[in-house]
Amino acid sequence: MIRDDLPLEFVRVVEQAAIAAARTMGRGDRQLSDHVAVEAMRREMETVDIDGTIVIGEGERDEAPMLYIGEKVGRGASATGVDIAVDPLEGTNLCATGTAHAITVLAAAERGGLLHAPDIYMDKLVVPGPARGQVDLRAPVADNLKALARALDRNVEDLVVVVLDRPRHAGLIADIRRAGARIRLIGDGDLSAGISAAVSGTAVHAVMGIGGAPEGVLTAAAMRCLNGEIQGRLVLTRPSDAERLQRMGIEDPNRLYRTEDLAPGRHIVFAAGGVTDGALLKGVRFFGDGIRTHCLVMTTNPHQVRFIDSIHAKDAPDVYIRF
Repeated sequence: MIRDDLPLEFVRVVEQAAIAAARTMGRGDRQLSDHVAVEAMRREMETVDIDGTIVIGEGERDEAPMLYIGEKVGRGASATGVDIAVDPLEGTNLCATGTAHAITVLAAAERGGLLHAPDIYMDKLVVPGPARGQVDLRAPVADNLKALARALDRNVEDLVVVVLDRPRHAGLIADIRRAGARIRLIGDGDLSAGISAAVSGTAVHAVMGIGGAPEGVLTAAAMRCLNGEIQGRLVLTRPSDAERLQRMGIEDPNRLYRTEDLAPGRHIVFAAGGVTDGALLKGVRFFGDGIRTHCLVMTTNPHQVRFIDSIHAKDAPDVYIRF
């Protein structure tokens, strides 16, 4: 059970990570941007009254000094037990170059409520609520686009599909174009794109292609809150990937994962903070007497979606607040 106060506590966590990352925007140092976001998120999470375990984070313990898989976070074992998935800065390159759509992300659920996904690739298909149950990742691209168009009561030619701009997607891009749909290529940030696909009015109708499996779990947590759908299959690119699956108890590497498989929890919280301006969230803004942040927090129980626009004013008697 997730306490009622935790969603807003998690907003504080993504806010502080967003502020830290935003201070490095455009400096061309993606490692610095990621490092300060991780530090800020870790530091703020230690103030939250939870007995948290990182199930998706910056990697395994030997590879990540903070927010590694299995790390304990929060104020103590006597508090609420929570599994946590984080992406302290989704879009490190976006932040480093000052490009749109960089966000900080956290998802939480009761113990066992988020799949412990290995840090390998996943082939994904993300669609909005009206297309749930109408598409199949194993089907040809053209068939899925026709089904999506029917579900949204529009022509295939009116659809916009987001695809990561990678050489591995040359065949996928050709199939989408052959089917007649339009494509928006992105350099990074398929999680942010997945959220946009599930929300009406963003001019994004689907996300297709191969990205990180951990981001697939985070996307699934968002889909649970937005009634969208993600389907995914793990993609093995190295011999060590199969060994990793065995260690994690994943017996069928060809399994098709659906939203509820990736994020099965009954009580899910998803929080994100804008670092740079995007379709859903504005980036962090600094002004003389404070900082303005824009965050999204969603829950499954109760089913709520909230946008939080905050001004963090300096603690001084002559502060001038600007709206």
